[in-house]
Amino acid sequence: MTPKGEGTGSTLDERIAGALVGAAVGDALGGPVEGYSPEQITERHGGRVHGIVGPWNGDDWRTARPIAPYHKGDGHVTDDTLMTHALVRVYATVRDHLDAYAVAEHLVPDLMGTPRWIPELEAEALPLQRIFLAEKWLVARLHYGHVDPREAGTGNIVNCGAAMYMAPVGLVNAANPARAYAEALDIAGAHQSSYGREAAGVFAAGVAAACAPGATPDSVVAACLALAKDGTRSAIEAVCEVAARHTDFESALVPLREAVAPYDTVGPDYRSPSLGARRPSRLHSIEELPLALGMLVVAAGDYRHAVLGSVNYGRDCDSIATMSGALAGALGSEVPHDWAKTVAESSRLDLNAPARTLTEVTGEIFERDARRHRAHASAYAALTGTPCSD
Repeated sequence: MTPKGEGTGSTLDERIAGALVGAAVGDALGGPVEGYSPEQITERHGGRVHGIVGPWNGDDWRTARPIAPYHKGDGHVTDDTLMTHALVRVYATVRDHLDAYAVAEHLVPDLMGTPRWIPELEAEALPLQRIFLAEKWLVARLHYGHVDPREAGTGNIVNCGAAMYMAPVGLVNAANPARAYAEALDIAGAHQSSYGREAAGVFAAGVAAACAPGATPDSVVAACLALAKDGTRSAIEAVCEVAARHTDFESALVPLREAVAPYDTVGPDYRSPSLGARRPSRLHSIEELPLALGMLVVAAGDYRHAVLGSVNYGRDCDSIATMSGALAGALGSEVPHDWAKTVAESSRLDLNAPARTLTEVTGEIFERDARRHRAHASAYAALTGTPCSD
């Protein structure tokens, strides 16, 4: 993939590949340091992380708490990528826009019925056996509980679980942030509520905005702010205002955390959340999306800089790097070939296959949308007695 610079010359297939490969690589880089602070990461690795690293506990990853039994590190993707690829498969099946019912009818059966290679388990298993409880909620509520898919997310902990795999929604709606936002909100209703659902919509909108010709980090943030509501909007605004003062992630790590802290319910100790953590609120936001946008601004859209800033931030850095990686990749910034090659080989995944699939499906959906628009325009013209200009 060739660097394009602020998305000025990238074609749709390049943007889709950049976003999906970029998300997977960011996920794999962030996995081994997830849950730790920047200081702990520096101490463990003798400085900042600058690429793919091994498990936090070395060869003891199978039994060392709190990570066991997952092999996080060495280029293995996590559940963020597994869920993203699963959503691509749903698009490949439906071949049209998705909603919460598509999650119930296609995503849930995929998670619980089709064994796949799970890099962190180093084995073939059902995706359901890898995803965390916040994602297993989908199966419990939709398959066993028979809850209305549009309402199934209510009651789940409010986190980034839905947002982390919404990049495909933004790509299917490339250059149409408002449509991406609406579609992602519908899909995410099956999984999340409150600001967790809102973040899914805004992240999808950001990816769609990054696909627009001539897009920049500032235009992506502006598109997100134009759609975001309540605490999510406030958190993005606060973080990106601070981010604009920095050109290097090293100086931005502490200020960005300070900017998002008033909106983050988890609190300073990521592994010991407060009693009020992850509960519905109109005042709060997940931490991951504002940080991903902030790192994109700090890095001026450069993939390597944005992802390394996200990784070294710590906390839920695999999801932050998944999001910043998708956004930078969609803008046209090159995903380092050596990183992508190592992640693909270590994870035993063809990272480009989902992009090829989604590119094909996106073209089909666009043609469907065009036909639907022409039919609507014709009907409107007949109803109003005005010429149909389309």
